[in-house]
Amino acid sequence: MKRWLLKFTLDAEADLVKLDREIRRRIIDKLDWFLENFDVISPSVLSSEFREFYKLRVGDWRVIYKVDWQSRLITICYIDRRDKIYKKRK
Repeated sequence: MKRWLLKFTLDAEADLVKLDREIRRRIIDKLDWFLENFDVISPSVLSSEFREFYKLRVGDWRVIYKVDWQSRLITICYIDRRDKIYKKRK
């Protein structure tokens, strides 16, 4: 089976660069795990204006992403703290 690919939007890259080194490493490690295990996990779909997005929890941080099931492409859209991410992205 074809592997999943991971892509970052410019917003997600900017969000990642702003993080301190330890948090950035935790998120990257979780994304590595996520990519390897995506076929066996159930993505957490969001609702209302975010219904086309999914979320990945990394402690108090959230990674918001989209999935192209046909191309097997996961696009990371935003990364931020759980108390800010949904307010900032409206």
